[in-house]
Amino acid sequence: MRSHHSHGGAVLAVVHEPLGTQAWSPLVFELCGLGRADAEAVAARVAERHRAYDVELDDVPDAARSGRYLLRLAPRGPGEPGGPLTDDLLADLLAPLAAGTIPVTGHQRALLAAAVGDQGGPGRHVEQIFWDWTGPLDLSRFITAWQSVAEREAVLRASFDWTGAARLVLHDRAVVEVVRHVQADVGWSELLRQDRARGFELYRPGLLRVSLLDGPSDTSGPGRSPTRLLVTYHRALLDERGARLLVRQFYRSYLAGGVLPGGDRRPDIRDHAQWLTRQEPAGAREFWAAAAPPAGAAVSPGRPGGPPRHTEGPGRIQRRLRPPQTSRLRSWAAGRGAGESSALHVVWALLLYRAAGADGPLPVAFGVHLSGRDMSLRAAADVPGLLGNPLPMTVTVDPAAPLVDLLLQVRDAALDLSPYAWVCADQIREWSGRAPGADLTETTVRFDSHPELPENLRAELAAQGIRVGVPQSAGGDTTLPVTLVAHYDAEGALVLTALYDRARFTDTDASGTLSQCLRLLRSLPEHPDEGFTVGDALRLLSISEVPRVTPSEPGGTGLALTVLRAGDPEADVVCLVTVPGVTPGVYDALMREHEGPERIVSLSVTGRPVPPDPLRELLGDGRRLTLCGAGPAGRVAHEIARRTAERTGEAPAVVMTGVGGAAESAEALSRALRAVRARSA
Repeated sequence: MRSHHSHGGAVLAVVHEPLGTQAWSPLVFELCGLGRADAEAVAARVAERHRAYDVELDDVPDAARSGRYLLRLAPRGPGEPGGPLTDDLLADLLAPLAAGTIPVTGHQRALLAAAVGDQGGPGRHVEQIFWDWTGPLDLSRFITAWQSVAEREAVLRASFDWTGAARLVLHDRAVVEVVRHVQADVGWSELLRQDRARGFELYRPGLLRVSLLDGPSDTSGPGRSPTRLLVTYHRALLDERGARLLVRQFYRSYLAGGVLPGGDRRPDIRDHAQWLTRQEPAGAREFWAAAAPPAGAAVSPGRPGGPPRHTEGPGRIQRRLRPPQTSRLRSWAAGRGAGESSALHVVWALLLYRAAGADGPLPVAFGVHLSGRDMSLRAAADVPGLLGNPLPMTVTVDPAAPLVDLLLQVRDAALDLSPYAWVCADQIREWSGRAPGADLTETTVRFDSHPELPENLRAELAAQGIRVGVPQSAGGDTTLPVTLVAHYDAEGALVLTALYDRARFTDTDASGTLSQCLRLLRSLPEHPDEGFTVGDALRLLSISEVPRVTPSEPGGTGLALTVLRAGDPEADVVCLVTVPGVTPGVYDALMREHEGPERIVSLSVTGRPVPPDPLRELLGDGRRLTLCGAGPAGRVAHEIARRTAERTGEAPAVVMTGVGGAAESAEALSRALRAVRARSA
């Protein structure tokens, strides 16, 4: 049995011809396929958020039937910004007609870019937690309870829009998909694999779903086999703490008969977005100008080498430090004024230093993941979402220095980072003079602290004959070569999980790295501080192999031009612009949807800036050019048109749509292309 959802709101489309390149040039857009009320809503949204423009909405002839309206944006004066189409304006122009939008956080932006760029396929960037439910389970109440949580938690009604500036779109309603399985139909391992491989359509709300796998027994009573629950969600929307907070809300709803009282629970991701806008960057800018990893810092988890390029997919290896060893490590660190997280940071710094093959003092840098919930926002600890951020920590490893000095150095460095959990990597690059997109680190260490299930909730569940296990992670992903995740299990043991990219790190090297990490964590408490140096700690690994890692491939700008349909000899040219993030299959669907005499070509663009004049050889005398951009390709299509206008004085028409499914987007593009043809007939 399953619940379903539908995507509210069609994909919007506009036609635009750049009228000039000066800062005071007006911008005119033809809105296609909208009713008058929706066109007015788009105009009102643009006017509210872009006050540098006077905004007017005019009908075209027979607007009521054609669904076409002209939106004119005139800069208020020569001193006001205008001219080129900005990412913010494009996002507001083509955003879904939903309840509202909020900016994504910096870390979300990076994860979203990786996900929509199809790095690794739809199963990448998906997280899962699972646990056992023993006792009676009312499926109808179960589904209703999750739906009630969605009605109270804005994050469950959110989708992503990356047409221009990346946004979270907050919908009025979304349905949490719930599917019940039996073991006769699918095994546990296969269910995990299938559900992860499904991925998510990020432009649709409902980026969390729930699966139930019943045990083999159909008997009732104390001997009934437990039902295993699986929650699958996208890592650009939630961290694991946020997912567990939603599970806790689900329990409250289930115990209340399936319905949580009241409206939206606040604070939520909207309040966090407002809190971010109030942060003063001056202090953070000054800190990161000095604290960013210096050039030449050791950041790689291995020496050059690693797996062949065709190896793909995320890897996951887990090791456990037994409870007595964990207790000894905690006591050792506490006796020196630090926590066991600092001990883990010391060990990771040693491994990075060893991989660099250095002899003397050397700075090393790695990411330290902060939850982002230790802030001055009321009840921030209970906000589900993606509030955290990995920040680069830099320490100097000196083989001649006492190990305890390195322990205190990483402790103090972590304390220095704590006020800046809201800062993103793009800001650090800018403030430290790094190139946009440059790697600050290649690894991250994350020490997870999971929210406990309150005793009153556990007691209420027990009163209804229900026992629930502690949620466990069923996988994980990383955009880096390696992410090291630490947490405590129910017995108090320290559990380390290495999440790694198999395109950069082999299973053998990941396993070896994790084993070396555990060896150091077990060994450090056995050595007295006096006379025990960093070099002595490194010699504990003298017989171990240094891991290998495949270097990342350099980026750059690339073009690929392909003729898809020859068209009539004198026909105009329609150019379909493709960039990372365009919905797969949208232009294939357009080729099937759109009929006409035009020559149709495809231009694939990677990297920025866009080279000028990529289409000159396709245009003969008298041929007009229309550039089509679905989703994020609209910005690039406009840039090509603007450069063409600067060079030739003639501006190609630009057809742009918001982000949507292949069929929806193709229909919107075709509608706008018909509008171009009607205007010029």
